[in-house]
Amino acid sequence: MIEDDKDGLHHLIEKELNSSDKLMKPDFSKQAGRELLVLYLQTKLKQLITFDKKANNPICTYVKDDFIKNFSHRLVSNPDKRIMIGVTGESASGKSTLCKAMSSMIRSFNMPVSILATDSYFNDISDLIKEYGTFDALRDNGYDIDSPESFQLDILKQDLLALADGRDIYAPEYLPNGTGVSVPKSKFVPSNKIIIVEGMATMYEEIKDIFDIKVYVETDIEIRKERFLHRAFTERNQDIENAKKHWNYILTAGEKYIQPSKCYADLVFNGCLNMEYFGQLLEYIHTITNNFKG
Repeated sequence: MIEDDKDGLHHLIEKELNSSDKLMKPDFSKQAGRELLVLYLQTKLKQLITFDKKANNPICTYVKDDFIKNFSHRLVSNPDKRIMIGVTGESASGKSTLCKAMSSMIRSFNMPVSILATDSYFNDISDLIKEYGTFDALRDNGYDIDSPESFQLDILKQDLLALADGRDIYAPEYLPNGTGVSVPKSKFVPSNKIIIVEGMATMYEEIKDIFDIKVYVETDIEIRKERFLHRAFTERNQDIENAKKHWNYILTAGEKYIQPSKCYADLVFNGCLNMEYFGQLLEYIHTITNNFKG
């Protein structure tokens, strides 16, 4: 963490909190009040993006041109709708770590948040694994687990639309024990105000337009490889040859199914981001959206 970045952002937060020239809280019931809030949010978010671009280790490496405009308009035009955040990226890019950190930080602001992993929606392939003996043997015989056809996308879309509309769901659970079993309606997911959905399937064609914010996490391939192999050895007890074989599969699948989704992203994040600095960015956003007179 570069201290200049942290100190500079801390100064921005303190300036917002201690300012004597705060905006009077707009009347959301009136068109003029909503339009004023849109302009205010656009100005503040642009300031934040500009600050991050100048940082020694920026978190956001790309922002879609119309993202700030569209998102601020969405917030005020439909304030009751859940905020749906989709996070994708290639294997070991850091997307799960980012989502967990984001969830923890949002909860620290006393804001309700839910996390859903699209990997829970893998098809049940237990019969295929029994036929081939192991998941690795199934993969080696051509089964493409990362393709869109390997997910229950119809159920995922139905569940995401329900969550966005304020309805709780019970998501399936794909067991990570090598059996290929998917247990339907197994995990309760409440429809909280902010819903973070992570995994490769978030940007698949059938799903991507449900999200208000689409994030792509990008990390250098050598860092990803080191993370992946470390996880394979320490968490999954894979031998080195099989781990390397699966890494080669993941590279091909990532190039085919995940990299193309980068063009849909509103934001591209650095997968080696510093969590303390990232937390301060979220704190700044929380401050500007809650720091009004009256």
